[in-house]
Amino acid sequence: MDAFFVSVEEHDNPLLKGHPVVVGYDGPRGVVATANYEARKFGVHSAMAVATAHRLCPHLVVVEGHYNRYKEVSAQIHTIFRNYTDLVEPLSLDEAYLDVTSNKKSIPLAMDIAKEIKQQIFDTTGLTASAGGSYCKFLAKVASDYRKPNGLCVVHPDRAIDFIDRLKIERFWGVGEKTAEKMHRLGITNGKELRDVPLAILTREFGKMGKVFYDFARGIDQRPVITEWVRKSVGCERTYAEDLTTYEEMVYQLTPLATELVRRLEKSNFKGRALVLKIKYGDFRQITRSYTGVSAIESMDEILEIAGKLLEEVDLEGRSVRLLGLTVTSPIVAPEAQIEPELSFDW
Repeated sequence: MDAFFVSVEEHDNPLLKGHPVVVGYDGPRGVVATANYEARKFGVHSAMAVATAHRLCPHLVVVEGHYNRYKEVSAQIHTIFRNYTDLVEPLSLDEAYLDVTSNKKSIPLAMDIAKEIKQQIFDTTGLTASAGGSYCKFLAKVASDYRKPNGLCVVHPDRAIDFIDRLKIERFWGVGEKTAEKMHRLGITNGKELRDVPLAILTREFGKMGKVFYDFARGIDQRPVITEWVRKSVGCERTYAEDLTTYEEMVYQLTPLATELVRRLEKSNFKGRALVLKIKYGDFRQITRSYTGVSAIESMDEILEIAGKLLEEVDLEGRSVRLLGLTVTSPIVAPEAQIEPELSFDW
């Protein structure tokens, strides 16, 4: 929903309302998971270090997350979605795409469906949701963010190009901070300027994403709504309260990581052929090393053996490590896709 985790906490504890609040761990190396809109006024945002958030907002309230509770609320919302359509693509606990072209209630307009769903979410959970509607995922997603919080925006096909023309380049899917900087260097600040750039230049500068940006600028997005995801990876990672400074310490920490990874693999019944070792240094620079085999990597002994060899490949001379992670990927079963989008809900 709008600042979902914090909204749930405020609903369950009304004393938090009106204060700048974040969900996260209020300790060494704690990170903000979600910030409410009062906190965002001070520049606080998700993925920010909690220590930084405190400096920006000295009277910030930090609440420890209750993730089982968030899953419970998310499940309630998805039940509401399925009262209207079975074509629901969950993106996370707080976001989903819905194809309502042929909906269960035979409501002709996406705007009316979105209004009904927003009201049912509020009546059921006490929380507000923002919704965006259009004929493709790209525009539906942008529209869902356009009038937050508690927003509703529908982009009609006849007005799509005008809408895209005014859209800041930072709002385009796939445009992060570094890509936005590069766009600006090329003189691209909005959708209209993006559409004026030839495809050859976009592919030269952005590779495969160049064609995606070229299509988006013209309101083209053929991505389907995927109702059932096949998991592509299973992993776990840990940020340490104090940096690891010796090779022996890092080897020692691989065992609890591998133990947790095996547990998650068994729980999800996932089988993959590749193991990825992730390392984040004390200066926040991040690297990965990977190994791909011919059969599933699933036993504790095999994971530890491969992870140890990958660690040996890393240059650790004079470096400290703040995070280690292990992920099994390259699934044995390939994912499948289906159908068309219509609404995007962000809550």
